[in-house]
Amino acid sequence: MITVGAVLSRKPLQPVTVTPNTTVLEALRIMADKNIGSLIVMDGENYQGIITERDYSRKVILKGKNSTDTKVSEIMSTDLPAAKLSDSLEFCMEKMSELNIRYMPVLENNKLVGIISMSDVVKETIMAQKETIHHLQSYISG
Repeated sequence: MITVGAVLSRKPLQPVTVTPNTTVLEALRIMADKNIGSLIVMDGENYQGIITERDYSRKVILKGKNSTDTKVSEIMSTDLPAAKLSDSLEFCMEKMSELNIRYMPVLENNKLVGIISMSDVVKETIMAQKETIHHLQSYISG
């Protein structure tokens, strides 16, 4: 069983964060500069939520809001389920599929320790399948 902790240990960077008062436009610039689709919203050491490109398209553009005046706190997702380091990748995959979400915060003792994305889940699944195929080929060829 692949755990969330194992996945996070292979990720090269910590999640990129912004404050609740960051403007949506600035958040979008950060996402574009870093080539990522989400940012963690933190108030000091306290996790507040996640802002995603989907939040922007549905809660700013479609509602006619202005990106320069709107704060991320107004549109961030706050109701996402959290994963723990000991949770399985399958748990995350099921939750993400069930709720049609692409990101899950990872919390331990109510502190943010990372973020798991659907992309992480897919990469790990492919890696595990390649390893299984390699073992089976080794077994077959003796």
